[in-house]
Amino acid sequence: MHVYEAVTSRRAVRAFSDEPVSKEVLERVLATAAQAPSSGNLQPWHLYVVTGEPLAELKRRATARALAADPGDEREYPMYPAELVSPYLDRFAAAAAQRYKALRIERDDPERPMKIAALNSEAFGAPVVLFCYLDRTMGPGQWADVGMYLQTVMLLLRAEGLHSCPQVMWTMYRKTVTQIVGADDGLVLLCGVALGFEKGGVPRERTGRADMTETVSFIGA
Repeated sequence: MHVYEAVTSRRAVRAFSDEPVSKEVLERVLATAAQAPSSGNLQPWHLYVVTGEPLAELKRRATARALAADPGDEREYPMYPAELVSPYLDRFAAAAAQRYKALRIERDDPERPMKIAALNSEAFGAPVVLFCYLDRTMGPGQWADVGMYLQTVMLLLRAEGLHSCPQVMWTMYRKTVTQIVGADDGLVLLCGVALGFEKGGVPRERTGRADMTETVSFIGA
């Protein structure tokens, strides 16, 4: 798959089939993704690949918490700024409305948070979830490194015919995740990444992107 095709076909898929993903494919993707940029070559990512019965148990525990309207564990880092302003707030609102529509959840549904949490806790049916941690001593530069690493992973998954969905939601249930993967206290959970083959017959929704003129300035060209 050409790199441009991988980039343009990558999107957050929220409906996966139960078709298994071979360990060989996962090892090939993750071994290659290690070539991602890393300032000082620190390679600060710590990845746990969860599938099979351990993932099923994690889904059961997390879904039980979601359906019980559990507010979740205290966040260890803010997901968004406390006060979003335009144009960021506008983009966020537009994407949220489109996502809720695709999931068939009305925005004024009083059970919307619980329903969304329950869908997420099932990892949208994905047979594999990657949980990405980094050392608590790491700073913003290393968090950026991990973002580039995960993007590389997701593009390589496309080259293998797979799709993915990054899920910061798992930080709400970080204690449950840690119980399953056995991460030590020195690590902080950044996110999960659900992955697998896309489920057929499900409407495809892709959020729009700002025009390049809104985000890019050419200097001297």
